[in-house]
Amino acid sequence: MSNTTPRCSWQGEVIPDSLEAISAPGGLVVCATKVGYILMATDGGGLERKFDAKQRNKNKPGVVLCADIEHLKELAQLNEEVLSFYEQLWEQDVLIGCILPWRKEALTLLPDATTRELAMDARGTSCFVVRFGRPAEQLVERLWAERRLVFASSANPSGHGNKGRVEGIGSRIETQADFIVSADDYVASIQPGKDENTRHEQGVMVSMVDSDGALVPVQDGERSVSPVPALIRHGLDSPAIMESLSAIYSSWDYRQGEYY
Repeated sequence: MSNTTPRCSWQGEVIPDSLEAISAPGGLVVCATKVGYILMATDGGGLERKFDAKQRNKNKPGVVLCADIEHLKELAQLNEEVLSFYEQLWEQDVLIGCILPWRKEALTLLPDATTRELAMDARGTSCFVVRFGRPAEQLVERLWAERRLVFASSANPSGHGNKGRVEGIGSRIETQADFIVSADDYVASIQPGKDENTRHEQGVMVSMVDSDGALVPVQDGERSVSPVPALIRHGLDSPAIMESLSAIYSSWDYRQGEYY
């Protein structure tokens, strides 16, 4: 990898240069999370650069990073069961992302038309993620304090993992990003006893919408209902997440890769 892109190792606090880089118009930052490295952007220009750097199709739901549960509640349509699901996992510090519709009022927070186009899929849904790891969480917390949203996807060529190493992001992403927050040791610490070949490289994703993008109904203990939540991507902490699904919902599906 070349050394043309500024970078710094995370030492437990926000790196000022990373905050400056992502705050700039069209800013694009690589940052460590619990499951490897992600690309982070705040506006349409940054999202265009993200897709170009990854050489990835634009038809998949965008990932929205949430600083806390109140942040999530302000952005996404929820019902009491979906909220309970998130709250249970938040208390356990478990990384989770759910496909959800946007609240109509929250759309005003999208800074431009390009962001609105790229931050969600054709159904008007995005994947809203919490507990993704302190290096990136700190940036999101600082930006949300200014009412700015952060969007992300994995920092690797589409279809290839970065194995939790900053060198794994690939030369194209490395040269196109404005700043890199490296923390290989942090990534490795999340799954002790596993190495880059055995640890999870992604978080679990659960779809909480039907085929049209409408929120699944409250089950309230009723059995054999439809539509239901569907786990569509296996990943870090799957057992804890499936346990929470089973505690809240009488019916839910395991549909690995159904959307992706």
